[in-house]
Amino acid sequence: MFSLIFFTGSSLSDQVHQNPADMYKNPGQTAEITCSHRIDTYNQILWYKQTKTGQLQLLGYMLGTSKSLEPGVTVAIRGDANKDKNCTLTINDLFMNSSAVYFCAARFHSATYH
Repeated sequence: MFSLIFFTGSSLSDQVHQNPADMYKNPGQTAEITCSHRIDTYNQILWYKQTKTGQLQLLGYMLGTSKSLEPGVTVAIRGDANKDKNCTLTINDLFMNSSAVYFCAARFHSATYH
């Protein structure tokens, strides 16, 4: 039997938090990672996966309470990207390629286009 190892990246800012810091799961199980921030004007949380080869893959994001997933990804994102709220990344039915570093980033997104 194989065990899957997940590490979550840490932010340079002490105002963005990700939980748990790491986890160990078996194939077929579900992994959940939560992200929150304490920045007044930020309204978007982006989720990334970094593979063993170092490649970064955008999985999707929450803008307020609206989610957007990248084509072909098999994750779920739910919650709220505003200050002091939780945004959760869920990976169901884990398999060997699920093992990676997952991390979130928070930012301000303006809906106004210039």
